[in-house]
Amino acid sequence: EVQLVESGGGLVQAGGSLRLSCTASGFTFDDYAIGWFRQAPGKEREFVAGISPRESTSYMDSVLDRFTILRDVSKNALYLRMNSLKPEDTAVYYCAATFTLNSRVFTRVNEYDYWGQGTQITVSS
Repeated sequence: EVQLVESGGGLVQAGGSLRLSCTASGFTFDDYAIGWFRQAPGKEREFVAGISPRESTSYMDSVLDRFTILRDVSKNALYLRMNSLKPEDTAVYYCAATFTLNSRVFTRVNEYDYWGQGTQITVSS
């Protein structure tokens, strides 16, 4: 059974940093595209960053140069390093995974089959 568990959320001041973790079980990263999404109150879930099985990465424009997606195959863990946080980054953050033989990064919600429960990040101004 595929399971994803996020951790590392919390309250941070604008300009601060956080690192989210996602521990995966039931699959290996070699065959899965994995990614981070977020959902703010009243808004649709949106793509933040993703990494393909071959370690290609992609980011939404507003987090480029501030966020970094990383994976540790030995720990079956996914990370999102977030720097220079802004109030508009406030949201529930989810990690997601999907089996694929494709080498590209998946950026759409409906392309992912497995989701974590989410972790809240609140950035105060």
